[in-house]
Amino acid sequence: MSNERLRSALLARGMTVQDLAEEIGVIPKTVERWITQGKVPYRRHQYATATALKVDVTTIWEDGRTIESAADLSKAEIVTVYPHRHTVPPGLWRELYGRAERNLDVLVYSGLFLSEDPLFHDLVKAKVEAGAQVRILLGDPECAAVRQRGIDEGHQIMGGKIRNALLHYRALMRSHPDIGFRLHDSTLYNSIYRADDEMLVNPHVYGIGAFMAPVLHLRRLPGGGMFDTYANSIEHTWENARPITEQDTASITGV
Repeated sequence: MSNERLRSALLARGMTVQDLAEEIGVIPKTVERWITQGKVPYRRHQYATATALKVDVTTIWEDGRTIESAADLSKAEIVTVYPHRHTVPPGLWRELYGRAERNLDVLVYSGLFLSEDPLFHDLVKAKVEAGAQVRILLGDPECAAVRQRGIDEGHQIMGGKIRNALLHYRALMRSHPDIGFRLHDSTLYNSIYRADDEMLVNPHVYGIGAFMAPVLHLRRLPGGGMFDTYANSIEHTWENARPITEQDTASITGV
């Protein structure tokens, strides 16, 4: 029986059989057998394939041992869990981003505590000047999702917090246009802070502010899947967000 899920994953990724074979170090005929004959590869090739296609390994193969191993790997991606954001060591945010060489992402509604940190501003400048991709996603203060999040937290000032963050970032946006700033109107279920293959995930909990909610420290492992689930959320939100304009920042101060 053919493996149509593997075929679909290849098409979705825009890869050919040849591309995948070269990526994971096998011959194209081996990949063709996985697809056309439904052959199940060695576990190391399953994980390598899933990583190359950026999907969970169990999406392609339902082997019981694979499911169990993938679950174990996903658990292993959890470095630690903090019961509340305010219990995260104060220096961890900068340490995490300080280790970034390729990707530095912030996906939040306001992330006001970061915008208020001048050392974070300096770090972001240094990273983009060194060639890293830096993306900071804030909620659109006028959108329905932002208004609802404020209500869910028990207040109606989320839009104001975002405007304050924009004000703090205004000089950074002007001095370093290579830093990607965008506004999104997504319903966020987590605030996500990513640095290469590490991230901090701060779930949103109804009735409390993010500073009171737990934080997961994750580190990507090939075949694990949990890290990539959250990383894909950043990509989807970025694609649907809009650039911040001069009008957005001018409206804050009336200038």
